[in-house]
Amino acid sequence: MVQMELSNIAAAAIHGAVFKNDATYVLLSAGLATAIYLINRASFERLKGKTREAEAVGRLHLATAEALATAIDAKDQTTHGHVRRIQIYAAGLGRVLQLSEAAIAALKAGALLHDVGNLAVPPHILNKPGRLSAAEFERMKTHTTVGALLLTRVEFPYPVIPIVRHHHEQWNGLGYPDGLKGEQIPITARIIAVVDCFDSIREDRPFRPGMTRDEAIALLLRGSGTHFDPRIIDLFIQHLPDFEAEIAACGLPQQQPAANAPVPSKTLGLDVAKTRERGCYMAYDQIKNAHREVYALYEIARSFGSSLDIDDTLAILVDKVGHVVSFDTCAVYLYDERQGYATAAHVAGKNATLMKSKCIAPGEGVTGFAMANRSAVNQLPPGLDFAGRNSERGINYRSMASLPLVKDELLLGALSVYSSELDQYTDDHMRVLETITKLASDALANSMLHAEAESNALTDLLTGLPNARYLALRFEEEVSRVRRTGRSFQVVMLDLDDFKIVNDTFGHKVGDKMLREMARIIQTQLREYDFLARYAGDEFVAVVQELVGSQVEELRTRIEDAVSQFSLHLGPDRRARVGISIGTATYGSDGESLDQLLIAADQAMYQVKYAHKLKQATRTLVPSAKIQPPQAGCSLADPGSDLVKPNFASASIN
Repeated sequence: MVQMELSNIAAAAIHGAVFKNDATYVLLSAGLATAIYLINRASFERLKGKTREAEAVGRLHLATAEALATAIDAKDQTTHGHVRRIQIYAAGLGRVLQLSEAAIAALKAGALLHDVGNLAVPPHILNKPGRLSAAEFERMKTHTTVGALLLTRVEFPYPVIPIVRHHHEQWNGLGYPDGLKGEQIPITARIIAVVDCFDSIREDRPFRPGMTRDEAIALLLRGSGTHFDPRIIDLFIQHLPDFEAEIAACGLPQQQPAANAPVPSKTLGLDVAKTRERGCYMAYDQIKNAHREVYALYEIARSFGSSLDIDDTLAILVDKVGHVVSFDTCAVYLYDERQGYATAAHVAGKNATLMKSKCIAPGEGVTGFAMANRSAVNQLPPGLDFAGRNSERGINYRSMASLPLVKDELLLGALSVYSSELDQYTDDHMRVLETITKLASDALANSMLHAEAESNALTDLLTGLPNARYLALRFEEEVSRVRRTGRSFQVVMLDLDDFKIVNDTFGHKVGDKMLREMARIIQTQLREYDFLARYAGDEFVAVVQELVGSQVEELRTRIEDAVSQFSLHLGPDRRARVGISIGTATYGSDGESLDQLLIAADQAMYQVKYAHKLKQATRTLVPSAKIQPPQAGCSLADPGSDLVKPNFASASIN
């Protein structure tokens, strides 16, 4: 404005100097001309400064974009060469299509930033070594809108945001996020879609191997006219050798060897002026949530690896679910294949007491449906889980989700969460829960294998009873109980009579069956809290609490009678029978270590066995035969025993 006024005054002064030939006007016009020159030179310098500043800002934008691209590539497990190559492809295509300098600059920045929204996608989805689930794919798709929202606060001097938002639109209108079709899609986004696809599919990824150059070209041609703009496909393939030469010159070889106007802001689907702040905060929230989710899953995986105990694993699972998904009640059901149903092994939250030990068969209710179909469920009414039992009919929830716990096609159980507030568990909830249940299934399978191995180590495989190792552990528990309560216990030695004859006469399979039956019969004569183990061969050891006086003799008589009344049917007129000898020892009076008590009980047992043999021998032996009492610890069936071995076949087998 000042320049214009000075110019007008100078023009008037020069006019006066020319037409009036006045020295005053001549001097005035010369001074004004000098002033105008100086002002113009200052303005030109300021303009040059502004230009340099704009260029510096542009370089800063590009440097920022490159830094972001490096972070994105690291998160996506690709190489930085990927975004640099598509930058060369995209800018080259922009020049071929004679786009404006602003559009080409946008392509260069967009090539770097098109996947900036991946910062809001958890790495376990980005790098999943397999097909994404529907929920995971929906989460993956958010990277376009999140990226666009993030960049609304970066005032690029060229249209980068349309590229970031729309590079996954498809020529046939079936892309995302807005379903744009044909030339509705910004041409810069169409270019990035082609070059990004071409370069990406040639790289090895965790979920697939890379393609060769020819395979990648063939894939682009198959997508021409459906996924991609056919004109851009043709031009890209035509000029590909030139682009590759430029890439090679920049030292950015492909990992796999060879075998136009700016889009208006409404294209973004949002009013940038009004929603820039809100949109950016939404993007930040999604990024924070993604990182919170990753950390939570890391903590879950780490916690699962800290224990092999099934109860601990279930407690960890329910606790960690509560960190990422809200619920009023969470129940973990464990499936027993032999029984054919699952039992609520761990319940937390509201109605936990009512639901404890709840049983659900596959196909029964929502949880049963999830188990039967090996698939997650979140759209069925939760009342179906509580329709069968009167005690549960008053339980009401608004929504629920149930997910099977499966390891290598083996059904382990199910995880069910119930809510009184949520209208429905969302796809995002289900995606996170699916990830957690996969981790939990692995941990549970390991815990179950450990429990089985531990059980096998402490269990006699023939009878299913605890073994001698378990007996030692139980003995220490009983000793601790005595120290707390002052109440003693007994160790009972039980040895089968004539068992060797059964083995010799009918074979070891029959002998094994007899051992199993004896274990069952003895167990029925003991109390629930008494302990019975198979000690060795045909010997059993029981640990019983607080038997006094005649109770010890009553127990011995009861077991002897139950055994004597049993015979193993082997066919017409063929039955096998055994007897049993029992001796007891009391903790404290007969010893304080397991070995001491076993020796004492063994001695008492052999005295009983001797009495049994003597009674039987008097009915079958000749009067002159002499019978010597056995020494403690000497088996009557062993060679060298001092006891004369009569023929008991007729007495023990009918």
